[in-house]
Amino acid sequence: MFQKILIANRGEIALRVLRACKELGIQTVVVHSTADADAMHVRLADESVCIGPPPSRESYLNIHQIVAACEITGADAVHPGYGFLSENAKFADILAAHNITFIGPSGDHIRIMGDKIEAKRTAKRLGIPVVPGSDGAISDEKEAKRVAAAIGYPVIIKASAGGGGRGMKVARTEADLEVALQTAKSEAGAAFGDDAVYIEKYLEKPRHIELQVFGDGAGHGVHFGERDCSLQRRHQKVWEEANSPALNTEERSRIGGICAKAIADLGYSGAGTIEFLYENGEFYFIEMNTRLQVEHPVTEAITGIDLVHEQIRVASGGGLSVRQEDIKFNGHAIECRINAEDARTFTPSPGTITHFHTPGGLGVRVDSGVYSGYRIPPYYDSLIGKLIVHGRNRVECMMRLRRALDEFVVDGIKTTLPLFRDLVGNADIANGDYDIHWLEKYLAKVD
Repeated sequence: MFQKILIANRGEIALRVLRACKELGIQTVVVHSTADADAMHVRLADESVCIGPPPSRESYLNIHQIVAACEITGADAVHPGYGFLSENAKFADILAAHNITFIGPSGDHIRIMGDKIEAKRTAKRLGIPVVPGSDGAISDEKEAKRVAAAIGYPVIIKASAGGGGRGMKVARTEADLEVALQTAKSEAGAAFGDDAVYIEKYLEKPRHIELQVFGDGAGHGVHFGERDCSLQRRHQKVWEEANSPALNTEERSRIGGICAKAIADLGYSGAGTIEFLYENGEFYFIEMNTRLQVEHPVTEAITGIDLVHEQIRVASGGGLSVRQEDIKFNGHAIECRINAEDARTFTPSPGTITHFHTPGGLGVRVDSGVYSGYRIPPYYDSLIGKLIVHGRNRVECMMRLRRALDEFVVDGIKTTLPLFRDLVGNADIANGDYDIHWLEKYLAKVD
C-alpha cells in the first residue's frame, strides 16, 4: 500500500479522496492555487503545497509543479480526481518516469479512449455495441455525404478529440450537412487544437446510460452496474441515478457482462466508465472516461463499495477486492449536482457563502468542500457540492430527495437548488419518463 498520496485536484473531489486516504491510513498531500489557500481539503490534509496563481494552466494543470510537489513531500502516488489532469496521458507517463504511481489507467489506455475515433474502433473490437457511423475521421464533404446517406439522416458530427458538446452538430438533411460539417470542424479546431470530426447516426430520444467498470490490469474486470445520466443541459449532466428507471434486470446484466469482459480483455487497470446512448432496447457506445466520475457516489450507495478505496487498492497492486458475484445492488440512489449558478440563467455566481447548512438523516449524503464564510473563486468549475440520497426503492428515494432539498440551505450566492426542487415535483421525473433532450425542453418552457 502507498505511504503518501498527493491529491492533484481541488474542491469536493479533493476532499472525497482525502477522506478515503485517511480511512486507509495513508498520509495525504494536497496541492492548491493561491485562490484555494482556505479550502477545506487544504485545511484537513497532512501537508499542502501551493503550486501557483489562480489560473488552472498555472496551477492545477502545471505538471512540472505537481511533480515537484511529489518530490518535495515524498509522495509515492498521485490521485488526479476528475477533470484537470485526470485523463492526461502525458501526465501519467511523466509520473511513471519519476517512479510515482498514477492512480488510474496506463497512459496508453488514456490515449486510446481519449481519441473518440480510436475509442470507437477499440469498443467495436471488444464486442461493445457502437452507434452506426464513419470508421474514422471524415476527410471532406463528399465522404460525409456518402456516410450520411448510408446510415440515414439525421446524423451528428462530433469532434474526435472533443467532449462537452463542443464540435458537435446535427444535420437532418443533406442540405444541412455542409454547414454542420464546417461548423463542427471549426469549433473542434478552436477548442481542442484538432479539427478531425466523425459522423454517427443521430438518435432522436435516447437516454444516456453509463456502466461503472473496474479492471485490475491483469485480465480481470467487473462492473458495478449502470447510472442513468439523461437529465442534461448543453451536454452537461445535472441529475444522475442508479439504477436506471429504463432498464430491466436482464438488460442490466447483459450490458454489464459485455462491459466487464471488454475491460478484462483490454487489460485495463482502475476505474472507468463506458457510456452509451440507449434507445428502443439497444445500447450504442459513445465514449469511455478513464477516471472516476462526478456521479460515482450513486454507485457507492447501491453497492456499498467505496470506489476510491478500490482505485487505490488496484493502483497499489492489490487487485480487485470483489468478484462479480460479490457485487449486489441494493435500492435506488439519486445525485443532484449543486452549482454556484443562477437556477434559471445558469450564470455563474461566485462570492461568499454566508450560511451553509446541509441536510442529514438516513440515506442522505452531501459531498462538498465549502462552508459558511467560504468565498467561491471565479476561476473554476461552479460545482460546490453533490446531494446524494438512497432509498429502498425509487419512490422512497424521491421522497427522501424532496425532504433533503427542503433542508439544504446556501445563502450569499445563487445556486441550482431551486431547479432540483422543481424537478423533484415533476410528473415525468417521478415516472422516470425522460431522455437526454427532456431538461432543455423543460427549461425552454419555463423561460
